[in-house]
Amino acid sequence: MDMMDSSTGVYSVALKKVAEEFKLEEIWLPENYDKLLVESSDVSRPGLGLGGFFDSFDARRIQLIGNAEHAYLSSFPSEVRLQKLEALFSRDIPALVVTSSLPIFDEIISSAKKFNIPIFRTPQKTSYFQAALLASLNISLAPRITRHGVLVEVYGEGILMLGESGVGKSETAIELVKRGHRFIADDAVEIKRVSAKTLVGSAPEIIRHFIELRGIGIVDVRRLFGMGSVKDTEKIDLVIKLEPWDQSKVYDRLGLEQETTNILGIEVPTTTVPVRPGRNLAIILEIAAMNNRQKRMGYNTAVEFNKRLTNYLSGNTEE
Repeated sequence: MDMMDSSTGVYSVALKKVAEEFKLEEIWLPENYDKLLVESSDVSRPGLGLGGFFDSFDARRIQLIGNAEHAYLSSFPSEVRLQKLEALFSRDIPALVVTSSLPIFDEIISSAKKFNIPIFRTPQKTSYFQAALLASLNISLAPRITRHGVLVEVYGEGILMLGESGVGKSETAIELVKRGHRFIADDAVEIKRVSAKTLVGSAPEIIRHFIELRGIGIVDVRRLFGMGSVKDTEKIDLVIKLEPWDQSKVYDRLGLEQETTNILGIEVPTTTVPVRPGRNLAIILEIAAMNNRQKRMGYNTAVEFNKRLTNYLSGNTEE
């Protein structure tokens, strides 16, 4: 489980969870292994550290020993190799992973026991393992917030519905599920910033796949509609704000105005949809999803219509 230190605001993930995810071979583990945490989403190959240069060394990172580092250590006699490894392990690194099924030096084991550093091994090549580990840690340790709303996937687009309680978010989500789309979260949506331009939403584990319908109660979407009706996580491509219809408010009828919502520093395209009896919100969200994907592919209907209208008014009927 991902955790946050409330005093520092730093997220962490259990080292044991990381090892299980990548099926790492356990070479040596300290007694407190179950309590060890990883706090950095970066991963390092300690070539400079093994060479004795520790300026700007980040001891919070998992360290990898690949072919280059292994060959470098092999070039030294045992006592020198031990000295270099102890200098690295004395920095209290979270773990050392030896890649490519390389042999484990005796000096690695003795240094690990002296400084209580977990040692693992993987058959994967260093570059492939490093890329996969970075991707996993970026998700586990990503900045996050929780928003009151509903998250659904419609035609491959992740749509976050926001609005006051009782405006119809959950009912719209159920209608979308009945139309073949997928449900991710209701009421509380946990949002993580997994890259400079990507947000991913999920539901807290305790309410995952559950949805509340007033008058009915709690509904298990997965059991009612099948495994194909739910997802555990989904990127957030579009925000739909549902609000009661206000006769005095002027709503955008062409779609030329591009509204956005800032979530964790990322501007997400946003559409405000007024709600009143008789409007089929599920169909509106389907159209919004397809239109948003079309915009990302480079075609903006509102802009094209405005160009056509301008040409018509100027007397130029050529397209």
